[in-house]
Amino acid sequence: MVARNISDEQRYFFHGDLDAFFASVEQLDNPQLRGKPVVVGGSPDKRGVVAAASYEARKLGARSAMPMRSAMKLSNKIIRVESRFERYRELSTQIMDCFRLISNDVEPLSLDEAYVDVSNKSLWTQKTKAASDLKRKVLGVTGLNITIGGGSNKSVAKIASQVAKPNGILLVPVGDEIKFMGPLTIDLISGVGPVTQSILSDKGIHTIAQLASANRDWLFSKFGKRGIQLQKIALGVDDRRIETSRDRKSISAETTMDSDTDDPEELMNILGGLVSDVVGKLNAKDLFTKTIKIKFRLADFSTFTRQISFDQPTNEVSIIYEQARSLFTKQIEEAGSLRMIGFGVSNFVSQTDLDSSEFQNPIQLKLNLNV
Repeated sequence: MVARNISDEQRYFFHGDLDAFFASVEQLDNPQLRGKPVVVGGSPDKRGVVAAASYEARKLGARSAMPMRSAMKLSNKIIRVESRFERYRELSTQIMDCFRLISNDVEPLSLDEAYVDVSNKSLWTQKTKAASDLKRKVLGVTGLNITIGGGSNKSVAKIASQVAKPNGILLVPVGDEIKFMGPLTIDLISGVGPVTQSILSDKGIHTIAQLASANRDWLFSKFGKRGIQLQKIALGVDDRRIETSRDRKSISAETTMDSDTDDPEELMNILGGLVSDVVGKLNAKDLFTKTIKIKFRLADFSTFTRQISFDQPTNEVSIIYEQARSLFTKQIEEAGSLRMIGFGVSNFVSQTDLDSSEFQNPIQLKLNLNV
């Protein structure tokens, strides 16, 4: 955690996010793909999911976590490219180095996304120059465009970067948080997924300003403490600091479906999106995992978790997904309808550990499962 003695009034954060990262890398490396609708991900014949879609593909309806089979049916103009995570990690390292040129306080969120504490840039001109310099540096080093949002806390900075996409800079002055966020839709707040958005919309809450003024007791009754936290964010309050430490116990993500489902293809597609998200964060922190865990909640709210451990660590998304898929399939065959799916990794190993003689190459090993 950051140890500097800086008051809350002085704090300022950037949220940097590469534009359609995986797809942009493929277009960068293959000029023939530039300007064309590109989706990156697994084969539609093997229940692959879209890991990234270029802006050209998004205009045709493609999006991340969509079943590849569905994406390819949108248009015969869409071009599918297999993921190349070694290349993405290579560029991610260069991008994070660019972030650290303006501040040592960098918190990677995934291969293409990070928070940066720029509280040491006290003047507004210093903040705007730092954002412009970072944008030019990333483009010069990698050839890729980055969007930068800025704000007095993490939530404001991330919302600003979403609004500024693609290829923009949007810095929100301190004190203008509510003015900036108020008219925006609630789905721009991290954690407001389709289910939460549907519940809020049924209550007439569509904008961040409406969420800020919503009845606190009602929010708590529907969402518990998370509802109160969402309202705080809508009010421009977010006390989180930059986490530079890599000593994390686990990384996880979960999704609650709009309605209970027992459709195997839909469930596997959701799992694929969760795995992609979690493994992206794992790679951003230069960590390898030896344990994966799935979590699922049945229609009657019964909740179960299952996990497996590998003999050797890995951060290869294809390996992790196949093992997660195998484990998940075994557990849901007789489970019936599900309302929630979660996926997580733990039991981490660092690159330094891998350089020791204790471990072999983590990518090329055929993993053995200890169920």
